[in-house]
Amino acid sequence: MNKAELVSIMAEKAGMTKVDAKKALEAFMEASAEALQKGDRISLVGFGTFSTSNHPARKGRNPKTGAEIIIPEKTVVKFKAGAELLK
Repeated sequence: MNKAELVSIMAEKAGMTKVDAKKALEAFMEASAEALQKGDRISLVGFGTFSTSNHPARKGRNPKTGAEIIIPEKTVVKFKAGAELLK
């Protein structure tokens, strides 16, 4: 499912226009991104939890040349599915 399909389904299920559904989805995505960038968790009961995790810097190898490189530290988003979603 892509964003356009999700907007259509949201509009149909909520009884709103596609324009309003698209605005709601974009507002959710923006608010979620801001919260995760601050390090907050997003818990949607029955659906799941979004959180961030820090991966420290580490040594790696360039597969093409075999040279050792430093892979920089980065923050990644994790999702843990809720019980209702797994049914």
